[in-house]
Amino acid sequence: MTEEEKIFAGKMFDPRSLELRNIKHQAHVACQKYNAMDEYDPDRMKIIRNIIGKIGKTFYFQGPIQFNYGSHTFIGENFFANFNLTVMDDARIYIGDNVCFGPNVSLMATTHPLPAQERMGLDENGHTTMAEYAEEIHIGSNVWIACNAVILGGVHIGNNAVIGAGSVVTKDIPDSYLAFGNPCRPIRPITEADSKKDLILEADQSHFTYNLK
Repeated sequence: MTEEEKIFAGKMFDPRSLELRNIKHQAHVACQKYNAMDEYDPDRMKIIRNIIGKIGKTFYFQGPIQFNYGSHTFIGENFFANFNLTVMDDARIYIGDNVCFGPNVSLMATTHPLPAQERMGLDENGHTTMAEYAEEIHIGSNVWIACNAVILGGVHIGNNAVIGAGSVVTKDIPDSYLAFGNPCRPIRPITEADSKKDLILEADQSHFTYNLK
């Protein structure tokens, strides 16, 4: 079993193996190039397509970005991410359609054992031996994850959910719920009472037509 196969099988893996370091290096170099480019440079989006597992036709990453693998992340149509997106996609990460992230969002689909000896060792040659295991993250469609939120591995976030600023999401969030806190918890369903469409000027009605369907 390869190290990458161990990740997907939910087994312990060696993140410092040459096999995994080579995959990560490709993503890290691509992120460096992306972050150094002007945000209006049309070639920026090509870099995303080259490293990501799959992504829809319409998307935008403000940058800077940091993907650990890139190839383990799968994103639907019409995606937006604000500044400083961090994606530790050791395990696979699945994101639906019409999803937007605020600044400083982190997706952390990897972790270490709690017992110290299992987590890190030192071999006879003085080399660090690191142990990790990873669980997938699933984010539904029409989700907004606000600034400084952290999503941990193993979490499923339902369709139409909103994750409040500064949340640490350790457990599943149901469809159409507002959730926030550390640890994050479902607070209440999102309802028509939450609508802000009265703030749209008459002159802007046509512009926001697709937001009002």
